[in-house]
Amino acid sequence: MSTEQNKILSRRFRETMDQSKGTVGVEEYVAPNVAWNMPGGPPLNREQASGMAAMFYAAFPDMHHTFEDQIAEGDKVVTRVTLRGKHQGEFQGIPATEKEVAFGAIFIDHYQDGKVVEQWAQMDMLGLMQQLGAIPMPG
Repeated sequence: MSTEQNKILSRRFRETMDQSKGTVGVEEYVAPNVAWNMPGGPPLNREQASGMAAMFYAAFPDMHHTFEDQIAEGDKVVTRVTLRGKHQGEFQGIPATEKEVAFGAIFIDHYQDGKVVEQWAQMDMLGLMQQLGAIPMPG
């Protein structure tokens, strides 16, 4: 697939997740043998990645991606987004706060045959936790 086709897939993947509140998307756009890399742990497989998405959308049911930048080269797509949503369910042991949050994330998706086979995710979890009041803001 072309770099432009991969960019479209990357965007559709995230839009599908938002529209379905995380219940659709992973199986359609992610290869069964994916290596989903996030800081702080070993790579996740597709089932674990689906569970991670479900956890986020359960806590932030209206969460959606605002696309800021997208760059592609070869079979990799880098997408920078802002994730926005209202904290309406438990997240990482924090009860719902009803706070509106916005935090950045950068995803690098490696595509083969129209499916993500590897992903690297960097999400501003510190900023999210500060917005939820779990970690004090500096100063």
